[in-house]
Order: sequence, then C-alpha cells, then structure tokens
Amino acid sequence: MAGGWSRDGAVQEQIDTSVADAVAQARDKLSAGVSLSHCEECEDEIPQARRDALPGVRLCVACQAEVDGFQARQLGYNRRGSKDSQLR
Repeated sequence: MAGGWSRDGAVQEQIDTSVADAVAQARDKLSAGVSLSHCEECEDEIPQARRDALPGVRLCVACQAEVDGFQARQLGYNRRGSKDSQLR
C-alpha cells in the first residue's frame, strides 16, 4: 500500500532497485583473470598466497584496504531509502 502521491508498488520498486544496485556493485568488485605479481599502486610484491586465493588480484593488502575504506566513505547516503526520496 502506497501513501500520498506515490503509486502502488513504488516502495517495492525502490527496494528491488537498491538490491540490484548492491548486487551489481558486489559483482564489479570480484576480480578475475591473471593476478599481478606486484601491486599497481605501490609496486610491493603481492604474496603468492594472496594471488592464489584471489584470481585477478591487482593490489597488495595495504592498498586494497585503503581503496575499500575510501569506497565505504563514498557510500554514506542511500537516496532511495531516505524519507526525502521521490516517493513524497
């Protein structure tokens, strides 16, 4: 049941779209292909165990942690889930 000026099913559409976006983002993070022997960022050697565990890895653990932290800070606000969204 939708309220106000929104059409029926609008809330579920927002939920479905948010889930689809999250799945697409997770798939984009998956690495594939040949792993590098040295980090793209700092040129340190990537340990063989990491290369075996993550096919297509391109960054060392330290650089990957920095990238992940930056991405987490960028996600901060979920426009679709906010009360100020288009459903008003």
